[in-house]
Amino acid sequence: MLIWIIFAAMTGAAVFALLWPLGRRHPGAFADTADATSLYRAQLGEIDRDLDRKLIGPADADAARAEAARRLLRAAGTEDGPTGETESSLRRRRASSALALSCVPLLALLTYGAFGSPDAPDQPLAARLQSDPSRQDFEVALARIETHLAANPDDARGWSVLAPIYLRQGRYEEAVRAFSAILRQNGQDSDALAGLGEAQTLVAGGVVTVIARENFAEAVRRDAGNARARYFLAVAKEQDGDAPGAIAALRDLLKDAPADAGWAEAVRQRLQALEADDAGRAIAGLPAPDQQAAIRGMVAGLAERLKQSGGDLEDWMRLIRSQTVLGEAQAAREAVSTARRRLAPDVNAIARIDTLAAELGLGATAP
Repeated sequence: MLIWIIFAAMTGAAVFALLWPLGRRHPGAFADTADATSLYRAQLGEIDRDLDRKLIGPADADAARAEAARRLLRAAGTEDGPTGETESSLRRRRASSALALSCVPLLALLTYGAFGSPDAPDQPLAARLQSDPSRQDFEVALARIETHLAANPDDARGWSVLAPIYLRQGRYEEAVRAFSAILRQNGQDSDALAGLGEAQTLVAGGVVTVIARENFAEAVRRDAGNARARYFLAVAKEQDGDAPGAIAALRDLLKDAPADAGWAEAVRQRLQALEADDAGRAIAGLPAPDQQAAIRGMVAGLAERLKQSGGDLEDWMRLIRSQTVLGEAQAAREAVSTARRRLAPDVNAIARIDTLAAELGLGATAP
């Protein structure tokens, strides 16, 4: 309530300061009539003295006396004054000024009352950070964690929450600091080592640096099943030009992956790209007559592997495409039938196999 009283007082003072000079009459040319009369009488005496001393002629003296007399009469109020405002026009001017200046605060109050929230309490950041975290938005929650860690830098649990957030937001250098803080508090934790190595790799633009590789290797030494560290070690092999080693590492990683691993698909796609590049380089280095035989050998090897141990949807689709391109339509139809049997529990996989068979003109194939 106090703030409204202050605002009202300030508004009233501003309006009064503007209305006061507008509402006053303009003073006459001479506020003190007695002083003016004495002045002009002195002027008349001065004219007579100048005439006696022959400084001016009689005609000039008469003209000067007439002008001085007019001024004297005007000052004494015996002659009509200059045209000015009438009382009614002065009242109208005052009323117009008051109305114009009063409308400004009134309009401001009406607008704020319609669109503002005068009853809403203030929400300073400090108070919001102390409120229930479940009711805060993400940015406020993040600020709350950062504020807490600024005051409690030894809280490893807080850093464990913050580090992955920095990583997902692309704040890689801050993620490096956060994972380093975890390691300082918890020792050589495998997950923190892998996280630190990933953050260091991303800071370097995706290049697995020497120090990042050391962190990944230490993470695998402490936990042989650490998928993140194993993946980036495979990437390091690829960057070193060891494509066969990277392919082998990714295959081992997929073999050990849980059935519901969300990262398996990304690993599988990278493996397929590596295999395709590696095979393409190998075939490109062969003489022309041997290239076709090498391609057929690769396709036959893939077919045998899938027949013996099975494979995922992408493996079967790659086999079906390859056999069709090589003109082995019957083998491709058999692969479609086998794939439908092996992938029977997966309705979506069966639908994709059937769609591919239709696109390649293999016709409908019963399971």
